[in-house]
Amino acid sequence: MTAYEKPSLAISEVESVLKTHFRSKTEAITPLAGGNLSLVFSFSHEGKGYVIKFSDLEGAYQTERYISDLLSGQAGIPYPRCVGQGKTGPLAYSIMERMDGRNLADFPAEQQIRRLPELIRILTHLNQVDVGTTSGYGWIRPDGSGAYRTWKEYAAASFAEDQTGTFWENWYDLFQSTCLEKDVFDECYSRLMAYIPYNEPHRGFIHGDFHQWNILSDGTRITGIIDGNCAYGDFLVDLAIFDRHMAGRGVVQAYLEYQEQMGIAIPNFNERLTGAYYFKGMDGLRFYAKMGWKDAYFGTRNFLLGLNR
Repeated sequence: MTAYEKPSLAISEVESVLKTHFRSKTEAITPLAGGNLSLVFSFSHEGKGYVIKFSDLEGAYQTERYISDLLSGQAGIPYPRCVGQGKTGPLAYSIMERMDGRNLADFPAEQQIRRLPELIRILTHLNQVDVGTTSGYGWIRPDGSGAYRTWKEYAAASFAEDQTGTFWENWYDLFQSTCLEKDVFDECYSRLMAYIPYNEPHRGFIHGDFHQWNILSDGTRITGIIDGNCAYGDFLVDLAIFDRHMAGRGVVQAYLEYQEQMGIAIPNFNERLTGAYYFKGMDGLRFYAKMGWKDAYFGTRNFLLGLNR
């Protein structure tokens, strides 16, 4: 199995797509770096900035409008509004308002750390998004419901061998063709299942990719949260993601201190966070293996195997 390659598209093809959504001419169409799974361009229309994303993956952007409507109106969550969607040939696309700033990952480490209190506040707002009128766990469907009946079903389905029609189709081939180790993966899966009872009772909104590459800043404040891989379940999954991407920066301690300050109790915190580390860490293992990112793979592998010591 080779590393995933994003689709390619000429500027003229992007212009053609945009003509179907905007009556007047769009300007300054520019390809953007970043994004492992989407081809992204920025552009301007009538003085406002936008981005358009393209993907050839099954089901891409199907829930984007729902998530945008849910989050862009929430106080304390700077999330872009979706203004258009469609298909061009085999590619799905989504048009979003462009948020000011650039990826937080592009800033020096000390500037990233300065944004930590603000990011903890935003993460807490995401944790508190009202999901009371919806049902289900796991991937969020276009109607706002979760794809699975329980968190355990979602976790089991996420790592099942048969992933036909998805990004992970034939992913078991990675055990033969990459650095992904079957015995390590099986051990982590066994541990994940042992922690499921701690995570399962808690159903909240999960961004699913809360890290520096999906966070925008102008250098003085956080200006945008983008590109969620959104789901319903234990919101500590987002903390696990954030902590692993800012390892050694005191993320968990800062989070706990803020929750205490706000009077928010989190029962079984340590066990739930451990379960979240395994859930996202295992997904990371196979992703890093598929992309050929061996340093990230072995760093995550060693972290997960060391969790229960």
